[in-house]
Amino acid sequence: MENKEKENVSAATNPAPQTIIVQQSFKKGNGLGIAGFVLALLGLICSWVPVLGWIMWFLGLLFSFIAVFKAPRGFAIAGLCISLLGLILLLVLLGSIAAFL
Repeated sequence: MENKEKENVSAATNPAPQTIIVQQSFKKGNGLGIAGFVLALLGLICSWVPVLGWIMWFLGLLFSFIAVFKAPRGFAIAGLCISLLGLILLLVLLGSIAAFL
């Protein structure tokens, strides 16, 4: 009887090692898509500034186009649409300037 009590006491003080598995879910984002969206939006807002608006618009178009091929695509598609809208605005602006000259 004493052996069983000693086994129970030793089992209680030294339990078997347990394996703990922690699964962390990482949210995958598309940083390039967000950068393209922000640059396209800033390029559209600053389109009246001759060089600065064009550079931001071009970088927004480039980043958004590259990011369309990575998931998630939401910001990349929005940045691409805004960049194309900025292109139309840029062409209208340059056409109106050319018409006055």
